[in-house]
Amino acid sequence: MALTLGRRSVGNGFRRAIHHMRLNSVKGQRFYNTTVSKEERSGNSGTGGTVVSERRGVVMVIGINRPEARNAVNQETAQRLTEELTAFDKDNSLHAAVLYGVGGNFCAGFDLKELAHAGSLKLEQDVHCSPGPMGPSRMRLSKPLIAAVSGYAVAGGLELALLADLRVVEESSIMGIFSRRFGVPLIDGGTVRLPQLIGLSRALDLILTGRPVKAQEALTFGLANRVVPDGRALEVALELAEQVSAFPQLCLRADRNSTYHAVFDSSSFTQAMQYEIDHGLPVIPAEAVTGATKFSSGVGRGGTFSKSKL
Repeated sequence: MALTLGRRSVGNGFRRAIHHMRLNSVKGQRFYNTTVSKEERSGNSGTGGTVVSERRGVVMVIGINRPEARNAVNQETAQRLTEELTAFDKDNSLHAAVLYGVGGNFCAGFDLKELAHAGSLKLEQDVHCSPGPMGPSRMRLSKPLIAAVSGYAVAGGLELALLADLRVVEESSIMGIFSRRFGVPLIDGGTVRLPQLIGLSRALDLILTGRPVKAQEALTFGLANRVVPDGRALEVALELAEQVSAFPQLCLRADRNSTYHAVFDSSSFTQAMQYEIDHGLPVIPAEAVTGATKFSSGVGRGGTFSKSKL
């Protein structure tokens, strides 16, 4: 898939949605009240796109916008997600991103209606050559991504959630390899990331059975990092993104990248240790000396993480 970098914004309507998210129940369906006024719609050219995004300071917020399909990803959506996350990764003024699903579900996986017409579906086998079927699933981002999970995050949707560094999961959310029922394989990193994240035994349990996993079990597994009340995943994910964005970024990214390298790329303990010090040492004169000076003057004593006191 060719990458044409672009961005669509939901502007003021998105900001209002965050402050007025309200979980409702109609005929058993979960959805969010994100009503946008006529004036707001006229000012937001991106509200009709399959992916919407907005910059909030140093945080980029990206939403899968196919609520009528529980945010199942088709080829257009996959390309748009790749464009947005590629643009985020290349923008040095952005520190973190949040990925969520519009309308109450994170993502129900790849759109099987599109897969049923496989003649129009082109899949590249060489993972170096193109995005994955779900879009950005093959990417290794250089900055933190946080997933705000509501409703269903299943099949390829779970694989997109695994792309994130952290997952904020709502209490009623359901995760799982639901594609097991239809013979659709995990080809967006599920068999690669899930065992590293929760261990081989638990990963095989989920992969082989395809069973649903609720939020509290996901938290026990380490699949969820935070469990929050329904309707609050996006809000809490934004707070978390702003928190990590406030730290010295060279140090944060060096530690983050070294962690990924140790898990996925290093062939030995010694090689991982070498990578850590090689990429950590340049941070000392760039950020650590300044930080140590602040600490010596009394800033951050007692383990405080308050932004106003750092």
